[in-house]
Amino acid sequence: MQARSGSEAYARFALAMLLLVYAFNFIDRIILGILVPPIKLELHLTDTQLGLLGGTAFALFYTVLGIPIGWLADRFNRVWIMTISLALWSAFAAVSGLAQNFSQLFIARLGVGIGEAGGVAPAYSLISDYFRPARRARALAIYSFGIPIGSAAGLLFGGIIASRVNWRMAFIVVGGLGVILAPLFRYAVREPVRGGLDAPAPARHPPSLPAVVRLLAGKISFWSLSLGGGTSSLMGYGMFFWLPSYFVRSYHLSLAQISWYLSALTFFGGVAGIWLGGWLADRLGRYNRSAYALVPAGAFLITAPLYVLGVLAPPSLWSLPLFLLPTALALAWLGPTICAIQHLVLPNMRTLASALFLFINNLIGLGLGALLIGRLSDHFAVRYGSESLRYAILSGTGFYLISAALFFLAARYLAREWQK
Repeated sequence: MQARSGSEAYARFALAMLLLVYAFNFIDRIILGILVPPIKLELHLTDTQLGLLGGTAFALFYTVLGIPIGWLADRFNRVWIMTISLALWSAFAAVSGLAQNFSQLFIARLGVGIGEAGGVAPAYSLISDYFRPARRARALAIYSFGIPIGSAAGLLFGGIIASRVNWRMAFIVVGGLGVILAPLFRYAVREPVRGGLDAPAPARHPPSLPAVVRLLAGKISFWSLSLGGGTSSLMGYGMFFWLPSYFVRSYHLSLAQISWYLSALTFFGGVAGIWLGGWLADRLGRYNRSAYALVPAGAFLITAPLYVLGVLAPPSLWSLPLFLLPTALALAWLGPTICAIQHLVLPNMRTLASALFLFINNLIGLGLGALLIGRLSDHFAVRYGSESLRYAILSGTGFYLISAALFFLAARYLAREWQK
């Protein structure tokens, strides 16, 4: 059954359900970061191995499978695809709590990545069919609240459960809740009419993967946005994963204390930054489409020095708030960029285009972020000991400047390549 795209009340309800699923996506993705200290202690893992678990294991299948799943979602029911994905990744998250060694936990994280491959690109397409073009960046920004909400919940409940029971129970609880949510999501959310709020009407049959690739291959803005998002995600995912361990090692705080602080930091900073980026892009984009790239570019230029200031500050509770503003600005790119990707192709290409964008973004960000910082931490440990994570994170802040340059490049081409 297809829902009318123009039903505002139902569109808001559907967006809320999609947001909830996205929050669970990030709970299961991020929770490993807060559980690193007890996992490292029990399984005797290096920071490089933990980096592999935090990013590479997840990204191996997540990035590759997203493309064929995007192809399917442009042809079949997107809600069913998301339901199956939610159940699958949640089940593997619960199984992570049963792992007895690095190899078993690595395989479980592979499974989480396989499931989550179908959880995001179809949602981008669904939201674009529920909301009119003038409101899409804000709607997609609201959907992206799932990142700070899910990350905050994963950090908070993961830290609390691990402190009071153990890290295994944290995986089992959050995974089990996701399995319960899956059938409720399928019952509540209906498939909207594809392209029902766009003109002209989409072609009857979705184009093939090679056709979409050929179209995007000629759009400099697509590659600049994707690579810019990827380089920012490299540092973003790396920070999300390693900040709990950084504060435990450098600030000597307990896991429970860190979970409360980081969850608040991620929630308030993330929601504010994502909303600001979407609101500014929609407001300025009425007059100049380049704003959808200029807003993230400006945010990244400010993010890099602010993170340097926070990391170099003396380790005390007074320096913790220094991370709030860069956390917000580092996520301001999501709404504008996702919206721009939707408008570089016709409506019947959106899921596949989103999957290609996510492939590039996550291959760089998820695949390398946690691993790179972990590898740098092991390298710096010889010289800096327990402070090695500080210098590993500091070394990665330059990626935000690379991202800013790529978004400025995208701004030069975005207006002319925007699909009318």
